[in-house]
Amino acid sequence: MKGALPTGKGVGPAGRSGVCLRSRGGHRTGMSDSNGFAALRDHDYLNLETFRKNGTGVPTPVWFAADPERRLDSGEASLFVYTVGNTGKVKRVRNVARVRVAPCDRRGKLLGEWIEARAEIVTGETAARGLKLLSAKYFLKRVFDLFAMLRKAERVVILIRPA
Repeated sequence: MKGALPTGKGVGPAGRSGVCLRSRGGHRTGMSDSNGFAALRDHDYLNLETFRKNGTGVPTPVWFAADPERRLDSGEASLFVYTVGNTGKVKRVRNVARVRVAPCDRRGKLLGEWIEARAEIVTGETAARGLKLLSAKYFLKRVFDLFAMLRKAERVVILIRPA
């Protein structure tokens, strides 16, 4: 395809191999040079890579909602992700705040470059705002909320900001 970014294997952070999407000064990198999360603007899924204590990355495709009060192309951008409290990604975020995000399809196939970010578990008004934004973006989330309430599962909101 003409004008497409070169692809190939390369070494990412911590020496892990991965598909690289851009060449930079003779060495390939899969990291985004863009500011904030602008690359995620028109996507429904993002690949959230959380890290184990030993540094191993664990990618997971998730729904996300951007905070409309903060520009996606700025360092102040904020994304919200919703999950059940006993998942591995929650445990990993509690232990290691460093994450990477990239646009992806619903199966996790990358559609863009990785972006370094920081994640934290939020509660209170911030979590409520995140849940509201996610419910507005994804109708099916409302159905999942109903099942979560019936199961009395803890619901967790993760706030992600550019690193």
